[in-house]
Amino acid sequence: MFRRSGTAATLATALVAAATALVLTAPASATAATAPGFIDGTDLPPHPTSPWYAGEVTKGLPEFTPFCLEGALPSAGSWHRGFGTEFDTGAVQISVRAASPSAAAKLAGTLERKVAACAADWLRTTPGGTASWQDYGKLTVEEGAHVYGVHTSIPESEPGVHLYGIGRDGSTVTVVKWGQMGYLADAPVAGFRKTTTTAVNKLNP
Repeated sequence: MFRRSGTAATLATALVAAATALVLTAPASATAATAPGFIDGTDLPPHPTSPWYAGEVTKGLPEFTPFCLEGALPSAGSWHRGFGTEFDTGAVQISVRAASPSAAAKLAGTLERKVAACAADWLRTTPGGTASWQDYGKLTVEEGAHVYGVHTSIPESEPGVHLYGIGRDGSTVTVVKWGQMGYLADAPVAGFRKTTTTAVNKLNP
């Protein structure tokens, strides 16, 4: 009787442990399954003197909203990944799983309008500043993507240049933002167009 009781207790303990492990791992697996695919550092335009360092794919929006995108990105259904170099060049990708393709199309349109108006909006609140922007055109990937550039500068400060790739695959929208000190002429537009295409292609592999 004692041996049978011990065996039963051991079996019960094992079953409880297995059930606990299942409870702990199932949400994590489900959560991981909902994350869109993200680019890697090697998908970004190469930096001439530094490798790219990629952060983890993280649920939610980044702590600091990227320039030009303030108030335009929903936290629900969002994921992000940051990238950095040993110098001033950095990047971030934010992807959002919308409720439907039509909702995703609406969000992508909002992001495009926000970036296209960014230079003018920034100038209205930055006395003495200068700004410009460039539409680098559409990309034929999945439901489409668009690339823009924005330059800003204020007196006695380094100028900044930013590239934005906004695209959609079904119900998922992504935006990749790249930035460093410099001007639009310094931006690796051709390489970033490839980055944007890769980002959209990786959303739903």
